[in-house]
Amino acid sequence: MTKFSDLNLNPKVLKAIDEAGYTSPTPIQAGAIPPALEGRDVLGIAQTGTGKTASFTLPMLSLLARGRARARMPRSLVLCPTRELAAQVAENFDTYSKHLKLTKALLIGGVSFKEQDKLIDKGVDVLIATPGRLLDHFERGKLLLTGVQIMVVDEADRMLDMGFIPDIERIFSLTPFTRQTFFFSATMAPEIERITNTFLSNPERVEVARQATASETIEQGVVMFKATRRDREASEKRAILRMMIDGEGDKCTNAIVFCNRKIDVDAVAKSLKKHGYDAAPIHGDLDQSQRTRTLDGFRAGDLRLLVASDVAARGLDVPAVSHVFNFDVPSHPEDYVHRIGRTGRAGRDGKAMMICVPKDEKNMAAIEALIQKDIPRLPNPLGDTPEAAPAPEAEADTPPKPRRSRSRRKPSGAEDAGATAPETSGTQTQSAPEHAPEPAPKAEPEKAAPREERSEKPRDARNDDEQEGKSGRSRSRGGRGRSGGGGNGGGDKVVGMGDHMPSFIALSFEDRRAS
Repeated sequence: MTKFSDLNLNPKVLKAIDEAGYTSPTPIQAGAIPPALEGRDVLGIAQTGTGKTASFTLPMLSLLARGRARARMPRSLVLCPTRELAAQVAENFDTYSKHLKLTKALLIGGVSFKEQDKLIDKGVDVLIATPGRLLDHFERGKLLLTGVQIMVVDEADRMLDMGFIPDIERIFSLTPFTRQTFFFSATMAPEIERITNTFLSNPERVEVARQATASETIEQGVVMFKATRRDREASEKRAILRMMIDGEGDKCTNAIVFCNRKIDVDAVAKSLKKHGYDAAPIHGDLDQSQRTRTLDGFRAGDLRLLVASDVAARGLDVPAVSHVFNFDVPSHPEDYVHRIGRTGRAGRDGKAMMICVPKDEKNMAAIEALIQKDIPRLPNPLGDTPEAAPAPEAEADTPPKPRRSRSRRKPSGAEDAGATAPETSGTQTQSAPEHAPEPAPKAEPEKAAPREERSEKPRDARNDDEQEGKSGRSRSRGGRGRSGGGGNGGGDKVVGMGDHMPSFIALSFEDRRAS
C-alpha cells in the first residue's frame, strides 16, 4: 500500500500530515501528487469526498517551501466557486503548512477590502479567492498576477455552471504562460475539455472513478409524491420531509436538506424550526458572518439540520454527515452527485433520500441515466395519494336541472304547467310578435290608423334591419299608435303583443306615450 512517505513530499509537510492522523493517500492523491511534484499540469477527476483538496494542497506546499513572496504578487493562486469552499481550502493550508513559513490570504466577498489589502501588501505565498473578488482587487490596482507560479481551479465544473467562464479566461490571461496549472473536478463537462485544451499544457489526466458516480457507501432512495392539490404541494412536501427525518430516528444525527431555490431554503428552515427541529438556513443571500456561524455550528455538532442551496453542495467537508435530504430534485444531474456526496465521506456509511413530484420526473430520469442505476423507490410517509374526488363525474351522469324562465312572473295560462312551462311560454313571447299577422286594423278600425301605420312602417323596417331582437318592440310601438289614445280602456289585451302580455307593460307603454 502506498504511503505519504513514498510520495517525495517535503519533510515538514509529512510531519503535519502525521499530526493530522493520515498515513495513506486516497487514489486521487496517489495519482495526482507525483506528477504535480514533477512540475506537470494535472487534470484530476474524482467523485466528491475523495480528498481532491489535499491532492493539490500538499504538492503546492512542497513546491513553495523555498522562496519568498513579494508585495502584491502572490506566488500561487487557488480559485474556488464559493466562499465556503474557499474558506475550507484555507483551513487545509493552515493544517498542512503549520511547520512552514508560508503566508496566505483569503479573498472572498462579504469581508472588508481594507483587511484583505493589508495582507496582499505584505506579500503572500498562497492566494485563495473567488473569481469576482479577485478581479475586484485587480481592477483597483491592489494586485498583480504576473508572479503566479502555480494556479489551481477547484471544482471546475461548478465554476462553469455558475457562469464564471469569462472570469476564468480573463484570470488565465493575467497569469504567466509558464505557470503550472491544476484542474480538479467531480465531473467532466465538454466545456471543461475546451478550457483544459486551451490553458493546460499536456496535462496528466488522473481519473480514479467513473465520471459522476456516487459512493457505494451511500444508501439512496426516493419518494415519488403527488399532491392532493396543486396549492398544497409545498406544505405536503414539508410534511413528508419531517416524517422522513422522524423515520430515521437516532440514526439521523445530523443532515443537510437541499433545496433548489433560496426562497425554499428559508421556507423549509422556518417550517422545521416551527415544528421543533433544530435547523438553520444557509444560502448566497445571507450575510457572510451569518453563513460562517451557521456552518461552524453545524460542523461542531451544535446544529442538527442544515437547510442549504447548492452553495453548500460543492466541496464542503463535514466528515460526519449521516443523512442528505433532497427536498427538490436537482435541475442538473451532476448536482445530485455533489449533494449526496456530503454524506458517506472517507469510507463512512451515509444515506441520501429525495422527494420527487410529477414535474420533476424528467430530471429524475436524467439523474438515473447519469449514475447508470435506478434509485430505489421508498414508500410515501403520507400514504397513498388520494384519488381525485369523483363528484364531477357523478354529476355528469345525472340529468341536468331544468332552467328557470327569465320572466319573474308566470304568464297567463301557465299556472298548471310543469317546470318547463315558463321556458316554453317565454319562447312564445319572443316568437309571437315576429310571426303573428298584424291584428291592428281589426281591433281598432279607426280612419286615422292607416295614416299612422304608414308613418310608422319605415321606422319598423329600419329597426328590423338593425337588430333582429328589436322587431317585436318596433311593431308593438306601431300597434300602440293604431290603438288610439284609450288610456286603460283597452283592458289587459295589448294589440300586436299577444294575449299573454302582462298588463303592467301595457301601462308603462301608455304612460310613456302620455308623457
